[in-house]
Amino acid sequence: MAKQNILFLCTGNSCRSQMGEGLINHFWGDSFEGFSAGTRPSGYVHPLAIKIMAEVGIDISAYESKSAESLRHITFDRVFTVCDNAAQDCPVWLGPGLVQHRAFPDPAEATGTEEEQLTVFRTVRDGLRAMLEQELDG
Repeated sequence: MAKQNILFLCTGNSCRSQMGEGLINHFWGDSFEGFSAGTRPSGYVHPLAIKIMAEVGIDISAYESKSAESLRHITFDRVFTVCDNAAQDCPVWLGPGLVQHRAFPDPAEATGTEEEQLTVFRTVRDGLRAMLEQELDG
């Protein structure tokens, strides 16, 4: 059976969607292939996202921030939009596949010390993983 393609879509493609892609490919890679993109790519993957993913054994250091347009040639079975509110320009996916919106705060907007920011990144990472466990294993 072919793997199902899952896309994580947000605005900047620097944190949440990158974490989602990494989680899918690491924990569910036998059945699913994860992708991520943004409507206005930031041009980088946030260093703290790379750091907190490494904490759970997932290397996203070679990932790149890319536009949703660059993936239009791929058919997705599921698309998760992960913006935290509608006012944040959460993108709409016009391709086939089930589109599900799951709100997560943007960890790139976290303030405070690096440790305080890392706590926000970890909370989002763990929330994404819990959501995926419910959606894919349930």
